[in-house]
Amino acid sequence: MQRLKTRAQFQAVMAGGICSRTPHFVLHRLALNASTAAANPAAPHQAQHTTGPVNTQALFVVSGNKTGNQHLAASWRWLGPLVPKRWARRSVTRHLLRRQIYAVGADFAPRLPANTAYVVRLRSEFSRKQFISASSEPLRLAIRAELQHLFAYAVRKAEEAGAAP
Repeated sequence: MQRLKTRAQFQAVMAGGICSRTPHFVLHRLALNASTAAANPAAPHQAQHTTGPVNTQALFVVSGNKTGNQHLAASWRWLGPLVPKRWARRSVTRHLLRRQIYAVGADFAPRLPANTAYVVRLRSEFSRKQFISASSEPLRLAIRAELQHLFAYAVRKAEEAGAAP
């Protein structure tokens, strides 16, 4: 999975809509169209500075290694964590959340639809009374279980949408 890096990428994915939710997380999803990006291969940094409507496909263009051509690869998936300080005050906890988001996202990547971008957003804090340590094993397990539920629901929803005509 590719990682989201720019603010414009995060904003574009979050504007795409909510795919699934749990008590602490929300998964935003944006389906990317490979043909649109191939027809208009603008560089990502150019798309951010335009004054008109931004082509969201141009934000997710990948530079080719050998040819230098820019394209949207057929089987790419993008993932970005959004962990605000409001809900995770300690940096240790924020880093733990990001690592778990990337790890669970990598586990579910083969089952997720291709050419999609995802943002996992933390929407409420984990109880400090229940999880006293900022990076305890029980907290890590609770985060991982909730993220697995979040991604499993997204995969199930994508499979149902793919099976329906």
